[in-house]
This record gives sequence, C-alpha cells and structure tokens, in this order.
Amino acid sequence: MNKTIQSHPFHLVEPSPWPLATSFALLTTTLSGVMYFNNYANGGLLLALGLISTVFSMSLWFRDIIIESTFQGSHTSKVQQGLTLGFILFVISEVFFFISLFWAFFHSALSPTVELGCVWPPAGIEVMNPWEVPLLNTVLLLSSGATVTLAHHGLIQGNRKFTIYGLFATIALAILFTGFQGFEYINAPFTIADSVYGSTFYFTTGFHGLHVLIGTIFIAVGLYRVINYHFTDFHHVGLEAAIIYWH
Repeated sequence: MNKTIQSHPFHLVEPSPWPLATSFALLTTTLSGVMYFNNYANGGLLLALGLISTVFSMSLWFRDIIIESTFQGSHTSKVQQGLTLGFILFVISEVFFFISLFWAFFHSALSPTVELGCVWPPAGIEVMNPWEVPLLNTVLLLSSGATVTLAHHGLIQGNRKFTIYGLFATIALAILFTGFQGFEYINAPFTIADSVYGSTFYFTTGFHGLHVLIGTIFIAVGLYRVINYHFTDFHHVGLEAAIIYWH
C-alpha cells in the first residue's frame, strides 16, 4: 500500500462546498434583510431561510475543520500558528468596528449639534440608570472573563475538571448577561428611533450582545470538545480562539 509522505508542515485543504454555500447563504441573508426592512412580500420568510442556511453551512464547515484538526491530525504546530495569527487579525478588525461605534457616540455626545439642541442627551430622552442593570451586566461580563481565563489555565496545566467547571461558569454568566440585556431592552424608556442617542445606544449594545451570543456558542462548542477529549495542553487552538474572542 502506497503512503504519501508530506515534506512540509502545512495543511493543503481538500476541495470543500462550504465556503461557496456560506457565501450564497450570506448573500441571501443580506438581500432578504433589505427586503424585510422595506416591507417587501415574503421578506421575513426569505430572511429566516437565509439565516438558517448560514448557520447550517457554517456548522458543517466548522465540523470539517474539527475533523481535520482532531481525527486527521492536519493541524501541525505551523498550521496552529497560522490559525492563531489569522484569528488575532480578525479580532483586531472587530476592535476597530467597535471603535467606530464609540466614535459615533462620542462625536454627538461631546459636541452636540444645533439639531440636538446643543445638549446631551437630547431633550426628551430619559436615560437609564447606569448603576442598576448596566452595572450588573458589567460585573457579569468581567466575572465571565475571569472564569474563562481560569479554564484556560486549567487546560494548560492538565486539570480537565477545572477546565470544564470554568467553561460551565462562563456559559452560565453569559446566559445571565443576555437575559438581563433583553430585560433592559424591554424596559428601556426610549427606542432606536429616538434621536441619535437611541440609534447609537441600540446599535452599539445590540452588536455587543450579538457578539456575546456568538461567543457563548463558541465557548459551548469548546466545552463539548473538552468533554470529548479533543484538546491537549499544547493543542487547543479552537478553545484558545474562543477565549480570545470572549476577551
């Protein structure tokens, strides 16, 4: 039986349908989202189908990556370095995305224009008390950052039980955060249509909440893989990426 000998440490991926499928699913989601927001017929149905298709195709794509890493042994140390670097660059792009959101807020808050009455918050806006739910959610997020870091240290030290407990605690704190943010939205005294204050508030906190939701799924997958012995103390790029994303 002939066996192919690989003379380099890189992973030459096999042809996959999932990048193309994900692209079409994202295109469908984008176009149907525009249709939905402009009240076109069946816009909501097409948007739901686009979102389901995106989740489905990305899940199968990530499944293949997990198989390549765990069962096929394709992720050498060199490949792990490339994946880590690529993910860090992605996180940097996320940082700049949120910088733009904060820039939009402070642009209006630090120098409110005549259209805003030269005051901030604009007249008629009843702001939330920052010492209530916002403070609680801040504590929950900071605590989740501590628990996920402890889980990472447990994995590096070979303490599997400590890692599982840390990830469970992180997911529980994340779910609490999401629940309180939903409660905050339901009881907010203003909407996204209430001046630039409402727009920047909901746009910024909404995207942050979406990132928390994605991060929760990311860490939950990492927990599943820890329970199923997919990681070692030196081979855990998937979980490390989830932890970087969470921070």
